[in-house]
Amino acid sequence: MFSFESLVDLPLIWFGLIATAIFLYILLDGFDLGVGILFPFAPTDRCRDRMMNSIAPFWDGNETWLILGGGGMLAAFPLAFVVLMPALYIPIIVMLLGLIFRGVAFEFRFKDTGKYRRIWDYAFHFGSLLTALMQGVIIGAIVQGIEVEGRNYAGGAFDWLNAYSIMTGVAVVFGYALLGGTWLVVKTDGETQTWARKSASYAIGFVALFLAAVSISMPIMNPEIRSLWFSLPNFFFLLPIPAASLIMLIVIWRDLHTEREIRPFLLSFGVFLTGYLGIAISMWPYIVPFKITFRQAAAAPESQSLLLIGTAIMLPLILLYVGYCYYLFRGKASHESSY
Repeated sequence: MFSFESLVDLPLIWFGLIATAIFLYILLDGFDLGVGILFPFAPTDRCRDRMMNSIAPFWDGNETWLILGGGGMLAAFPLAFVVLMPALYIPIIVMLLGLIFRGVAFEFRFKDTGKYRRIWDYAFHFGSLLTALMQGVIIGAIVQGIEVEGRNYAGGAFDWLNAYSIMTGVAVVFGYALLGGTWLVVKTDGETQTWARKSASYAIGFVALFLAAVSISMPIMNPEIRSLWFSLPNFFFLLPIPAASLIMLIVIWRDLHTEREIRPFLLSFGVFLTGYLGIAISMWPYIVPFKITFRQAAAAPESQSLLLIGTAIMLPLILLYVGYCYYLFRGKASHESSY
């Protein structure tokens, strides 16, 4: 007798779903974190009002994908969750505290019109900055590999903290600043848009520098990655990924110095996509690099199939709601308080 579990590759499906959810979180929460990173450098309070209004309808919905990624890993790959969490407790907690600061700042800044409003401006900025930095640190720690013995984390509480993870943390900060700047080009005009173009142009140089640093360092650190990317014919198959990144960065920089609005933002998504693909290809098939594959970490097929039924029902509804929200709040943001 055939069962649902025997007809589909549940671990692969869930691995793809979680990878997609994490990528959507990076993109969608990335641009509103980028707005927060740029926030205190805006030329006027009216510009800051427009910046916050541009993301007010979206920021909390964007964090849905973080919940799906983390919750999905716990449910579908419990072994990976119990290994990764002890390794990354501190940066994850700090990241969540940053998200809390951002949420509180949204609520109070729109209600406070006095001199204390500046406190919420900085709470929004530093919450965004801290969140982005910790996300980059987590990426750097995972890319370097996690110490595992048997089915448990075998490293220390601060193994995640080193020069490489700090470098990837700063890289993500500038990457999100690029996303935030190009988002503001789409959603604002006049003084705010002119400033956003300059900010994105400044950020893009650092993004290119850090992308090159990560692309060079990962093969140096790990012989398996070096063999994957530089052996033949793999080199020619994978060459379009870094080439596409370079081309898109050049086009974004040129577009930022023209009247184009939408294409720089979409191409910034493309740069993140190529970077994400590069890391995903380098890590395949590990979910805990380079110790545990996604198949080894998978939950029981019965659990994964039950979870998949609920996801198949709810995920399209979430996508429809998100799409409708972006459609409803299309157009330029105003400086008027509307949260």
